[in-house]
Amino acid sequence: MANSKSMRYSSAGDRIFDICNYIFMLLLVIVTLYPFVNILALSFNDANDSIRGHIYLWPREWTISNYQYVFSESNVFTATFISAARTLIGTVISVFCTAMVAYTISRPEYALKKFVSITFIFTMYFSGGLIPNYLLIKELGMLNSFWVYIIPGIIGVFNMIIIRSFIEGLPEGIMESAKIDGAGDFVTFMRIVLPLTVPALATVSLFVAVYQWNSWFDVFLYNSSRPHLSTLQYELMKILSSSNTTNAGSAADQFANAQGGNNRVVTPTSIRATMTIVAVVPIILVYPFLQKYFVKGMVVGGVKG
Repeated sequence: MANSKSMRYSSAGDRIFDICNYIFMLLLVIVTLYPFVNILALSFNDANDSIRGHIYLWPREWTISNYQYVFSESNVFTATFISAARTLIGTVISVFCTAMVAYTISRPEYALKKFVSITFIFTMYFSGGLIPNYLLIKELGMLNSFWVYIIPGIIGVFNMIIIRSFIEGLPEGIMESAKIDGAGDFVTFMRIVLPLTVPALATVSLFVAVYQWNSWFDVFLYNSSRPHLSTLQYELMKILSSSNTTNAGSAADQFANAQGGNNRVVTPTSIRATMTIVAVVPIILVYPFLQKYFVKGMVVGGVKG
């Protein structure tokens, strides 16, 4: 072990290279984490004091008024429930259906494999457009309904490619053994393929969950007249819009009076920081549980794709 260590540092160039690597990685960590820590500090800092600037890693005047203002909106908690429901339901249904399609077009005996693959990939480059898509949703009767969040994006082509690439890397003998034992395609998919593709499924689940959690434009298009179907991101967008209007001052004064006249108001900057934290924290809490699968799934998808 001592010899291998001395061989590693056999020259000054090796030491300089390692030192440069450590410095680079340290700077990368700082550059990556600083924006989030700065936004967190702004969200907990008094809005009036934040106007002075020079807030970096720590709030100068602690307060939770920014969060009280955001959550004082009557529909925020209902919107949070809708966002959580569409994220959970949409992720499960989308990943399962996408995995079934990926398994189908990964089978060499499927005659339309190439045609279906090209058709799906074609949709990645061209779409029908916003107005035709709206008319289609209307004709399908999904306007002003919860399922408009789930069904239109149930199959993700990029996600399908990742899962298909992973399935194609599985040993073919496993599936042939299942067929010899009398298992059909669906049984093979449920009992053999799904358990073996957990890394790819976890990767795709993270993609879909982030999309579902952050989406707000579909709420604006299809459910803006249904407050009980609004999502957290849409409500936060409305709060930010109202804080940027000329009536923001009066709204903030009303909020201060409701809090006992403590003269603590909010600003667009403080609201923007608070909204960022509220929107990002749930995804940050989920990511560590999927990280090891995420890295493995992306590596396999990138190599095989």
